[in-house]
Amino acid sequence: MTHEELEEAVPLYAIGALERSERQAIEAHLLSGCAACHAALKDYQTVASLLPFGLTPATPPITLKAKIMSAPAPVPGAIELDKPAGRSSLEPGEWMNHLFPPIAPARSWPFRLAMGFAGLVIVVGGSYLAWLSYTQSTQSSGEIQQLQAAVQQATSRVTTLQSDLQQREQTVGTLKTELDQRATEVAELRDQLLQREAELDDVRTQLAQRESSMQRLARQNEEFTSFFKNPSSKVVSLSGSEMAKSAGAFLLFDPVTKKAWLYAFNLPALPSGKVYQLWAIDDKPVSAGVFGLDTGQKGRMLIRNLPEFSRMKKFAVTVEPDGGLPQPTGAIYLVGQI
Repeated sequence: MTHEELEEAVPLYAIGALERSERQAIEAHLLSGCAACHAALKDYQTVASLLPFGLTPATPPITLKAKIMSAPAPVPGAIELDKPAGRSSLEPGEWMNHLFPPIAPARSWPFRLAMGFAGLVIVVGGSYLAWLSYTQSTQSSGEIQQLQAAVQQATSRVTTLQSDLQQREQTVGTLKTELDQRATEVAELRDQLLQREAELDDVRTQLAQRESSMQRLARQNEEFTSFFKNPSSKVVSLSGSEMAKSAGAFLLFDPVTKKAWLYAFNLPALPSGKVYQLWAIDDKPVSAGVFGLDTGQKGRMLIRNLPEFSRMKKFAVTVEPDGGLPQPTGAIYLVGQI
């Protein structure tokens, strides 16, 4: 066999499809040290080892196990007909001849070439299938890695978002607490403002009352001054009774205008619901008006119409219920006569 023929038979040798004589020839050629055939055999053996992974698994026939189990067991010491006596096992590569014994004479070289080409096609096809399977596996592995990386990125983003959400929730809680505090402070300030406004209204009311009192006092002072300046005015002095020994008063009367002015001092404080009442006495007492006391225990009263002053002989001041009475009923505190 030429080198080209031996090289063409390498694929068949790799899959164990050569006859014994051909196998022995190629083995002798390999032992001679042909580097090219050694490298080709290694490549074909690598591809041949991948061929089973590219095939579709087939379920064995149900009767196969029964056939194997029913095969006669070898008799100890018997010599098998398929191999020479003295050999314990088949040589490498003889399993093909043992399983498929040749039934035809040696093939011609064209047939061998066709078989070699067929084996080459099988090897190339298996190589393509193995390469395709490897490529798909590599592509799937790359896609899986990309998906894993995407999942990790998404997980990292979700963790970051959760952390940001927690921080924002804490910030919102803090702001809510501060807002509640500010609302409480605003409510307190509103209450204080309302209280201050009420106090200011009270002060305004008191100021208005004081202004009214001062205006009234100013008018009374003017009238009192006019009584003193009028030469026709007459004065009646009243002194305290046993009820108020230190008290006193004087009454100024203008006969032209028929106005009178009473000024009392050192009178005792009035009980609740009581007033002082001035009486002008002729044959019987006539009420001239009621008055109270200021903080200095002083009483002032302007009488705008006191008729028949010349007929009056005596004046007195008693304590009566609020509003006064037509006739005196209380104790006398001041008394005086013309």
